[in-house]
Amino acid sequence: MLALGKLLELTLAGREPCEKIQLTPHGVKLHWLAEGALLVSPPASTDLGLDLLISAGVHGNELVPIHVLDRLIRALARGEIRPRARLLLLFANPAAMRRTLRQVDHDLNRLFRGAHADVWGSEAIRAAELEALVSSFFGGSGRQRRHYDLHSAMRPSRLPQFAICPWREDQQAPAEALARLQGLAINGVLLQRQATSTFTALTAMRHGAEAFTLELAESGVEVVHPAVLAFETGLIAMIEGRTLPVGSGAELQLLQISREIIKRSPRFRLCLPPDIENFTPLPFGSLLAEDEAARWVVDEPGARILFPMADVAEGQRAALIVVPLERLEAGQ
Repeated sequence: MLALGKLLELTLAGREPCEKIQLTPHGVKLHWLAEGALLVSPPASTDLGLDLLISAGVHGNELVPIHVLDRLIRALARGEIRPRARLLLLFANPAAMRRTLRQVDHDLNRLFRGAHADVWGSEAIRAAELEALVSSFFGGSGRQRRHYDLHSAMRPSRLPQFAICPWREDQQAPAEALARLQGLAINGVLLQRQATSTFTALTAMRHGAEAFTLELAESGVEVVHPAVLAFETGLIAMIEGRTLPVGSGAELQLLQISREIIKRSPRFRLCLPPDIENFTPLPFGSLLAEDEAARWVVDEPGARILFPMADVAEGQRAALIVVPLERLEAGQ
């Protein structure tokens, strides 16, 4: 295996490789660009015109996606995968990964589209660096652009794997993009209703990429979840320019955010079991959370809970209330 296949080890150790450019026996070029950043270029004769960005480790304690990307890079370096797309592979937040923390100073996934200019710390510096790397990668014209930012929700979910589609003005997720998600073993898609400063919002809004945040299924340390294995199989097929596997046959569940629950004071209390699963249905009229001057009561038919986290900083999101898309549209 080429030494650049050990990108995760280099990143965790904070070391630069001795050789920054290496070639596989099949003529695939691996180019170390910066800490945690690897550019993979197929031979020009096999390039199908796709620029695919795959990132993981935006939150340093989400280990499932970090290991998925590590396995992919190692397979590329061994020549087991023969890409027909240009790839930018990113371990996004090395400082947090080295500490196995969600963040060091700030949530990196809230610092893109220039938001890093308003704060200080390692994540702010890294967000600016990632924006520059992405701008360079997506600099060519006439090519397809895709970005999958890999995460894990770190709790069980009624939908094992789901995607979050960033908001773009006057544009919804194309049917072909949703079909590709099914081929990647994704069960549902959450459509955002307003602009954000996430990594995929940057690539979608600034670079016109087909971009999704992908929440992969949780599993134990030694055993990889079957849904994650199915995702990897689909991703490799996409990279090699092959037809993606046929999905399970079940339609993607489409959802939208109804409300955010924001922690405003130290007296904030989330009135949910600590082990509640993502997308658990919420009884109409039930109390979800309370703070000094606010109470959140379920008043949406078909409401479900997503990303409940009571232990967040003041001003940050403690949970999302989501609803099936058809219910939200019917009420408007």
